[in-house]
Amino acid sequence: MQDTASTEQRADTETPAAAGGEQIHALSPAFMDAVLMAIKAGDKAAIFELIEPLHAADMGDLLGLLRGKQRRKLLELIGSQLDPEVLPELDERLRDRVVAAMSSEALAAAVAALETDDSVYLLENLSEARKAEVLNLLPRIERAPVEKGLSYPEDTAGRLMRSELVAVPHYWTVGHTIDYMRSVDDLPDEFYEIFIVDPSFHLVGTVSLSRVARTRRHVAMGDIMEKDQTLIPVTMDQEEVAYLFNQYGLISAAVVDEDERLVGVITVDDVVDVIGEEAEEDILRLGGVAETDINDSVIVTTRRRFPWLVINLLTAILASLVIAQFEATIEEIVALAVLMPIVASMGGNAGTQTLTVAVRAIATKEMNATNAMQIVFHEVFVAGYNGILFALIMGAIGGLWFESAAIGMVLAAAMLINLLAAGIAGVLTPIALDRLDIDPAMASGVMVTTVTDVVGFFAFLGLATLLLL
Repeated sequence: MQDTASTEQRADTETPAAAGGEQIHALSPAFMDAVLMAIKAGDKAAIFELIEPLHAADMGDLLGLLRGKQRRKLLELIGSQLDPEVLPELDERLRDRVVAAMSSEALAAAVAALETDDSVYLLENLSEARKAEVLNLLPRIERAPVEKGLSYPEDTAGRLMRSELVAVPHYWTVGHTIDYMRSVDDLPDEFYEIFIVDPSFHLVGTVSLSRVARTRRHVAMGDIMEKDQTLIPVTMDQEEVAYLFNQYGLISAAVVDEDERLVGVITVDDVVDVIGEEAEEDILRLGGVAETDINDSVIVTTRRRFPWLVINLLTAILASLVIAQFEATIEEIVALAVLMPIVASMGGNAGTQTLTVAVRAIATKEMNATNAMQIVFHEVFVAGYNGILFALIMGAIGGLWFESAAIGMVLAAAMLINLLAAGIAGVLTPIALDRLDIDPAMASGVMVTTVTDVVGFFAFLGLATLLLL
């Protein structure tokens, strides 16, 4: 029976293809229950049996799902046998907590086992004193590239790159290069091309591994290299790096310093992480929340969200002040109070649609100085057509509902005006903020909501005052 149970637990940790091609997620409820029972019992053997088949990314997810005390006990049980590859898989806030709980010796061992970009990721948020303590435990040859990576600004190519690469002179033959790679122990775990450099370490070309594999040994590397390069300055923002990889279909790219000397390489797996982080960041900023909210305490999350809710409260008060100007009109025609939310809600939804498209176009650089006006006119025309359609629909519904053609006409006109305003605000606001070097994802939502609420209420109640009283 024990063997059967162990087999079932191991099956829960694997990710085979299920019927219909679906993937079974590694961290199933049964697996999590088994892990929690093993942690509670302090059963090291059971813990290692459960986590041994896990991929590093799944192990990172497991640490994220556990509560603080459970996570600390699990790490104590695993001790120095924790796979260093798990640490870069943790999200930033959880990474800082796990790293803080590790001894400097254990952290130094993990840094030594990882490539430069992952080592920098682990150490970047430590205090200067702790950072120096860990780095001093590393051999000089391993410490130097990590210190160099940490010297670059956050969110730049210098932080994203790894210094481990293969670079050879142009006169080496393919055979010489292959023999060199077979004899050296500290090659990168994964790489896709070999860099050809001059004596000053300036990049003169690259040769893909596939080209090396199908070329005869006596051929010089300089004869088969590709001279056209996409060079990434070490201080380039990581969003720009991701754009270049996406735009030109890159698998890897050389990183160069201010003197255009080769200092590192960025690979597509690192860029995929950046794309995911930037997309998540923009989505969360549109809602005024942070990516760490789910792991933070109630107090911290409340404190972070409170300012955005205050701003939304102020915009709501502004809309209420507009309504207050037409108090007499609403008292005279009660139907207006019933229909007001429809106008504001439709405007808000339409504005959000346009805003989302515009923010994405700016983030992916699909919108630029050349086509900006074309996109603006496109969104304005879409807003206009939708305004006409919903004006006809809601005009008819309002007129029949309250048995008044005049109310239907006022509702239709207000709907058209507000949807048109929503389209204009939704596309122009992020463009204007981007020109002012303000993140459109962070500030656009509040501004567009304010416009649609104020314009919607003012148009609807103003027209009602003019035409119905």
